[in-house]
Amino acid sequence: MPRKPRLDIPGLLQHVIVRGIEKCKIFLDDYDRRRFIDRFSSLLVETGTECFAWSLMPNHFHLLLRCNKIELSRFMRRLLTGHAVTFNHRHDRSGHLFQNRYKSIICEEDTYFLELVRYIHLNPLRAGMVLELDVLDSYPWSGHAGLMGKQKLSGQAVDEVLLQFGNNLSDAGWKYRQFIAEGVSQGRRPELVGGGLRRSQKIAGIEEEIASHDYRVLGSSRFVDKLRLQEGFQSIVIPRFTLPEIQKIVSGLFKVDPKAILWRTRKNSPSEARAVFCFVAARMLGVSATEVGKFLSMGPSSVSRAVRRGELILQDSSVVKKGLDRALKQ
Repeated sequence: MPRKPRLDIPGLLQHVIVRGIEKCKIFLDDYDRRRFIDRFSSLLVETGTECFAWSLMPNHFHLLLRCNKIELSRFMRRLLTGHAVTFNHRHDRSGHLFQNRYKSIICEEDTYFLELVRYIHLNPLRAGMVLELDVLDSYPWSGHAGLMGKQKLSGQAVDEVLLQFGNNLSDAGWKYRQFIAEGVSQGRRPELVGGGLRRSQKIAGIEEEIASHDYRVLGSSRFVDKLRLQEGFQSIVIPRFTLPEIQKIVSGLFKVDPKAILWRTRKNSPSEARAVFCFVAARMLGVSATEVGKFLSMGPSSVSRAVRRGELILQDSSVVKKGLDRALKQ
């Protein structure tokens, strides 16, 4: 896919997701995790970067950061390079450890700050790495334990999060715990992992379509418009394609009849092509979920699920990804 410039503007909230290359594990044991966290903590303190939430998974990790004195790209380069060198040396391994590009999404704080804290800290529970919330309270590989007072990570902005729940930190801790508990039943939150598409803002309770959008931003059209006025914002220039043209491109990549994309099916290739079509149309080209849904005879919520699946398919298939890149550059 075409590589778009990241938005690296200091002082903004960013949700960072880093994955192992080809889904490989980036932490094999607690020693790997501890070395990573020690390096991460040192960098936070050294660079004056604020961390509001974090969680480590076997093959990826999530961070919620605000870089104030250093660009996110420099922070992440030091963090990832250091871990990769240590990991490869310890496990007698060579080559890349991480996917070429980590994912970073600028987030509108007023709407998404607490939702992202909760989403990131519940990751180990959703993945079955811990079986219940009481265990997560003291789980060492998520920032939730820090907010519960069970561990301390230098550089984690614990008070800044708890003060969102009240000025008395003791009472705020209890309210934070209740907030986390209320999120357990929500399951996966795909709307928090993608950028601010032209879609319904479910969290804010707004149903109308967004006018301004940028897949690198999770926020309202007003927030996107404000970002565009800031130094360092680079607009995305995307070639325009009609939905039938996207249909033709994607069907060619999957070697299926273009008409097969239009209908729901259990067959593997047409189903994958349909999901990738949704991802390209909605995520890359900014077509509204409503418009994509009308073209495919499916609802906006189904389109959103298909977008997420399409993204995962492209992450797993370098052949399809390269073919799509070539087609969109023509």
